[in-house]
Amino acid sequence: MLTSPLSRRRFLAIAATALVAPATARAAHPFYGGVDFTRDPHLIPPPESPVDYPIESYEAKLDPRLRRQQVTLGTQAPAGTVIVDPEHRYLYFILGNQQALRYGVGVGREGFAWSGNAVIGMKRKWPRWLPPESMVERDPNAVKWANGMPGGPDNPLGARALYLEANGMDTLYRIHGTNDPTSIGKAMSSGCVRMLNEDVADLFDRVKIGTPVTVLAPGTF
Repeated sequence: MLTSPLSRRRFLAIAATALVAPATARAAHPFYGGVDFTRDPHLIPPPESPVDYPIESYEAKLDPRLRRQQVTLGTQAPAGTVIVDPEHRYLYFILGNQQALRYGVGVGREGFAWSGNAVIGMKRKWPRWLPPESMVERDPNAVKWANGMPGGPDNPLGARALYLEANGMDTLYRIHGTNDPTSIGKAMSSGCVRMLNEDVADLFDRVKIGTPVTVLAPGTF
């Protein structure tokens, strides 16, 4: 699900700008266009849930090709790299020696997809959801959570989220869990990569801040 979580530092910087400059002075986001909007700081939930909820397994119900498995992959990417292949609904964690862990994923609907190189800039367990302004404008469900939805089993970001940055800026692109495991293997999220909660928790433990991530454009793999 495409979201726009803000670090406290970034939020305060945006809020301060809004107090001294008109909205028209704010720059458009270089990746997605539009601008961040100021939320009520008193209503924004904590970045992570204080409760570490148990994660239910769904893998046995998943199409076998989408289940987590080790595969041979002809790539020169270094061990520890993450490669996302939205076209084929896979995410790879490179192990080295042409081996990789392959996870089935759900991806963005046409018109919301993004591709490029980034790094993991932040990690969160049971993260809050802060829908971006564009989603609040088009999605009635997002309106209810304009100031943020607390993390938990009902949150669309699921059990874990990895936040991607490029050139030192939040891309607004996420690798995250899901509260709808039937979406794995489909193109229905608003731009981001969703995984089974059990799979994103496994990946979360393997990657670190600064891990390089490549999201492939269609026809690349």
